[in-house]
Amino acid sequence: MKAFVLATLFIILSGIMIISSCFTPSAKEQGKMLADKYCTGCHLVVDPAMLDKETWTKHVLPAMAPKLGIRVWAGDQYYPASPGEQQGPISFKEWTALVAYFGQNAPAQLTPAKPPVPLQHDWFGFAPQYPVGVDSPNVAGTTMVSFDPAGHRIFTSDTYTSTLDAWDGSLRKTGSWRLPSPVVDILYTTDSGKSSPAIITQIGNMKALDAPAGIVSSLNIHDPQSKQTDLMPFLKRPVQTVQADFDKDNLTDLLVCAFGHNQGGLYWLKQLPDHRYEQKTITEVPGAIHAEVGDFNGDGWLDAMVLFAAADEGIWLFENDRKGGFKSVNLLRFPPLNGSTSFQLVDFNQDGKLDILYTCGDNADFSMVLKPYHGLYVYINEGKNRYRQAWFYPVNGCTKAVAADFNLDGKIDIATIAFFADMKNNPAEKFILFEGKDHQLNFTPHAPPIEKEGRWICMDVKDMDGDGDLDIVLGNYGRGFNILDGYKPNWKEYQPFMVLENKQK
Repeated sequence: MKAFVLATLFIILSGIMIISSCFTPSAKEQGKMLADKYCTGCHLVVDPAMLDKETWTKHVLPAMAPKLGIRVWAGDQYYPASPGEQQGPISFKEWTALVAYFGQNAPAQLTPAKPPVPLQHDWFGFAPQYPVGVDSPNVAGTTMVSFDPAGHRIFTSDTYTSTLDAWDGSLRKTGSWRLPSPVVDILYTTDSGKSSPAIITQIGNMKALDAPAGIVSSLNIHDPQSKQTDLMPFLKRPVQTVQADFDKDNLTDLLVCAFGHNQGGLYWLKQLPDHRYEQKTITEVPGAIHAEVGDFNGDGWLDAMVLFAAADEGIWLFENDRKGGFKSVNLLRFPPLNGSTSFQLVDFNQDGKLDILYTCGDNADFSMVLKPYHGLYVYINEGKNRYRQAWFYPVNGCTKAVAADFNLDGKIDIATIAFFADMKNNPAEKFILFEGKDHQLNFTPHAPPIEKEGRWICMDVKDMDGDGDLDIVLGNYGRGFNILDGYKPNWKEYQPFMVLENKQK
């Protein structure tokens, strides 16, 4: 009897051990659980396969360690916080396991994406135009290009000179304003049908800093001797300003995207009866890079749809609560390695609902390697704030996309620029025109031969010459931000911009 009891107990204990071992997570599973636990506090969890091993272990993880209370020395050696220091949420043992998880499960190299349709090297009905009389020895650091069709002009700004320059229809410079910092956005305004001072957004500093040096100002662009009038100073790297009357008081307000660095926000500048502006915070997080305004929920009040491109990347809808505030709804979230750069609302499938054209490709952070998931995406609007990815075309370092009917065939085309393109192996992807073949997201990509004319960081699309088709202006940031080892730039560094004149008409 005793032998039977002992045997039974042995069988039960063995079974418990077997069951327990079945549910003991592997090192990979433990690492995934740690990533889910600690990384999602700031952004979407990232799969190790999104970067190569060296980039994870020598760049990204050392940059993330201090945010979790882990000390870093000599680049990639970790130490726990000392007893007198602020303790982070993660233990040193857990951090070590997390580092091992990314290092052991990341590929040695990322596999380049293969475009589904090869580039066609042709002009696609466009012809190049260049600025006249540009003889400055200074490297171009263009931060903004903008068509002003009403004045038949182009405005540009430069990071090195902090000037706003005006160019006439023949691309000759006609005026210049010296400003406190570079202009990155310009908003043309009208009053009773007549042109009035423009609203300009000055970033403060192109470098990733939290200094409150950005300014939203008004400037009479019709008077070369005019001085700016500050509407809202002391913003942290503002990058875009749009107009909207959010509270229906018949006074036009402003919405400002302040990208910042570790700090930033989305701000409603409410216009007061004396035409001053009161700054109201919608959300105080960094990364706001582009906003679209409209009545997105159909209640008769203006809302804002905003792309955030720092840490917790994604697109949020800020619904007007009709009481002086906004309610946020997340529409899309992206991994922090995407480096989100732009979006546009376009009805691609002609169903009456606005879809999302999205680009990602910012590559000047801790993971400066070409990424196969950078490029151009279309998300189809399925209603009730749901969007489905329906199309992707890989473009290394994609910076901006503008959808329009460029060849006047009734189908949507797309123009893209890529500041962090693969300059070594595919420099043509710096500028691509996607020809729409139908309403089913079938495109033929065209690459005009302008690889050596510049490196495009900004773009605008309008009918500059009034002939009924859309022209394109590209801004050249001639030097810096080279992420490719052993690569020497071979484009024009001194040319501030070029125009692609549409010859469809």
